Amino acid sequence: MSATTDLQRTGAEEAAVVLHRLGSSDTGLSTEEAHRRLAETGRNAVTHHGVQALAVLLRQLRNPLLILLGAATATAFALGERSDALIILVIVSISVGLGFINEYRSERAVAELHSRIRHTALVIRDGKPSSVDVTELVPGDVVMLNVGDIVPADMRLLEVQTLECDEAVLTGESMTRAKTAAATPASDAPLKLPSCAYMGTVVRAGAGRGVVVATGVRTLFGQVAQALGRRPPETAFQRGLRDFSVLLLWVTFALTGSIFVLNALLGRPLLEAALFSLAVAVGLTPQLLPAIVTISLSVGARRLARRSVVVKRLVSIEDLGNIQVLFTDKTGTLTQGQITYQAALNPAGNPSPDVFRLGLLCNSATRDGATVVGGNPLDRALWEAADVPPAGYRRIAEAPFDYDRKLMSVLVQAPDGERGIISKGAPEAILARCLDVPASAGPVLDRLFDTGTRVVAVAHRRAPGVAGITAADESGLTLDGFLTFDDPLKHDARESLQRLATLGIAMKIVTGDNARVAAKVCSLLGIPVTGTLTGSQLDEMDDHALEAALPHTNIFARVTPEQKSRVIQLQRAQHTDVAFLGDGVNDAVALHDADVGISVDSATDVAKDAADIVLLEKDLGILADGVVEGRRIFSNTIKYVLMGTSSNFGNMFSAAGASLFLPFLPMTPTQILLNNLLYDISEMTIPTDRVDPELLERPAQWDTRFIRRFMIAFGPISSLFDFLTFGVMVWVFHATHGLFQTGWFVESLATQTLVIFVIRTRRVPFFKSSPGRALAATSLACVSVGAIIPFTPAAGIFGFRPLPFGFFAILAAMVVTYLALVELGKAFFFARWRPAGSGTPLTEQRQRRISRVRTRWSAAL
Repeated sequence: MSATTDLQRTGAEEAAVVLHRLGSSDTGLSTEEAHRRLAETGRNAVTHHGVQALAVLLRQLRNPLLILLGAATATAFALGERSDALIILVIVSISVGLGFINEYRSERAVAELHSRIRHTALVIRDGKPSSVDVTELVPGDVVMLNVGDIVPADMRLLEVQTLECDEAVLTGESMTRAKTAAATPASDAPLKLPSCAYMGTVVRAGAGRGVVVATGVRTLFGQVAQALGRRPPETAFQRGLRDFSVLLLWVTFALTGSIFVLNALLGRPLLEAALFSLAVAVGLTPQLLPAIVTISLSVGARRLARRSVVVKRLVSIEDLGNIQVLFTDKTGTLTQGQITYQAALNPAGNPSPDVFRLGLLCNSATRDGATVVGGNPLDRALWEAADVPPAGYRRIAEAPFDYDRKLMSVLVQAPDGERGIISKGAPEAILARCLDVPASAGPVLDRLFDTGTRVVAVAHRRAPGVAGITAADESGLTLDGFLTFDDPLKHDARESLQRLATLGIAMKIVTGDNARVAAKVCSLLGIPVTGTLTGSQLDEMDDHALEAALPHTNIFARVTPEQKSRVIQLQRAQHTDVAFLGDGVNDAVALHDADVGISVDSATDVAKDAADIVLLEKDLGILADGVVEGRRIFSNTIKYVLMGTSSNFGNMFSAAGASLFLPFLPMTPTQILLNNLLYDISEMTIPTDRVDPELLERPAQWDTRFIRRFMIAFGPISSLFDFLTFGVMVWVFHATHGLFQTGWFVESLATQTLVIFVIRTRRVPFFKSSPGRALAATSLACVSVGAIIPFTPAAGIFGFRPLPFGFFAILAAMVVTYLALVELGKAFFFARWRPAGSGTPLTEQRQRRISRVRTRWSAAL
């Protein structure tokens, strides 16, 4: 039976019939039976984060240049050029293999990180509620649903209290759907069964209880997910990579096309010209860029994992490094998040046991002996402070908390049989529903707010003959008093905030708490309050007015989910990279709307699902580490891009120029590919390189125009020394094709590899900025291997000839001169051009130093 047919049948049956058919009951399954069923049905999961080696390998082979080169190599093999074809095939295979090994290891590391994020459900097993990992749910489990929960499986509802679910993930409709426990006619569409709740949908209001009827891929969500899959939206980092790839594609086509035409016009064999042009294209393309990016991101993810940060999407690490404004709540971020009950006060501010008792009766948490499960932190804190629950009271109905009403209500029957409605929530929401508010209540609230205390108001009214609760029943209340709670400040919050400020990140508080409480917390932490807006004030402002207020406002209090989303969207509209740190159901939309959504392991399921990054500890210090890591990754990635586009472009331009006057190819296709392989190996350690502190102080962004200018500025410098090498080989050593190709191979490998030591920093290399040991070792090793190969038995395979020792003396002088010229050009270039949004402004001292260099250089000319 299909999932659709089974749900239609289940929705049409009475709840008792469904329970009987599933071998369950109102008290759920036993733990032993649940484990037995889990072994039969498998884990309740739609997808897994395993890594498929074949998929990673196919990504390495997807490069169209490699496909063309493979076709040309096969043609050469068929035409009898078997040795060259085999050599090319081996070199390309090694290059692909290196990329595969590194990317596969990186993806496995990320998959292990995903396993650290847990989602739980409140399940009745062995007759009592317990928290169970959602992957361990089985058909027949009875699950309790509350606001903010993601429905963990397809369920037949047994009991509801004004339950509403957001089913947009399945239907695409933004309106929530009201749910019922009554049977639904079987003729209804499977996605419109009000008696069923579907896996992946979100509880937006109310509460309920249901029995699991389908799990995993057997759910409607599972079938849709398997059929369609989900592609995450493109990030700024990915857009930058795409724009850069388009730039490089045009340069490659123009240059390699010209080389092929020139060699064909010069009468060289077409196959040889095609192989040479393709080899030039491969040499020009930074083939390992995807692997370098993946390695950098995975190295960063592993570093962050050691600091209790789980990255759900690797590319979000780089976006985290670019954030300029961080919106966050205060609970658990600036405070310890360990909410404890303080006192119950009457409207006059005196202790009141009656207010405490009413707070326990109007409560969403559940107590099983000494264990408190479910409920929000305030309700849990109340239960943990209670010795015994109030005796003799029976709860008849409940209107659960929602973020529009800002309160919850219960209908209870007292031991004497009298019924009454108890409401508990935000003081302003409760006071607005009270008939008479004692004059003393206002000053008491002011005093509590001014001390930074969290306050919940409690009120009641008699309700004889009432059987349920409607919005109209939550009026005409009598104020009983206030419940107060304490949430101490984190001892390291001030230090963390100062660190974020030094990173150029502006902090803004978005809270459902009172504005004065938020302001008090800020003052205690030394955060200047530049401006405060409440939810009611936001409703009165149009977008233009709110945009104008954003730069001067850093506290948003008593805001709804829609208001959070609006603030973030308008902040982003000001060309600002925004991160949002939240953990509640009311944060899900804002998490999605931010450039980087950040949640915590203790957050609601919907918040963790919407986030890009999950903190296993809610700590701004850890978040600052993530920002620095993102900037380090971006900086190292740009090093590879700048080095590759400048030196590769210069070398391949030299190849095109040499083709005009040489009677032979300046380098054979196999030599170009070997050169590119050694070069790429030397750069695979770039992700571990040190980054100068000033590059971590401010966010940086992709700037394709900057990269293009860099390529045009430094490519010719590389070509200049290539042509000098050509002159040395022809006029000094009178080289034939074998010796000439060997000399240029060694020189081009040395210059394009060693230039990383200059390009990797804006400081004076080695004296002011030292490279990482791994980068230095691999770069020097690969240059040494390239210089030694012509003297080994492998020289004949690649067509090399032993070089005269005088060549190496000339080479050393040329390399030193080349690096010095690049360093001088770097000073001029960065004085005039800076990538968008990068780094700090030049200091006056550095500007004077650049000016002196310009003056001396002009005098020398």
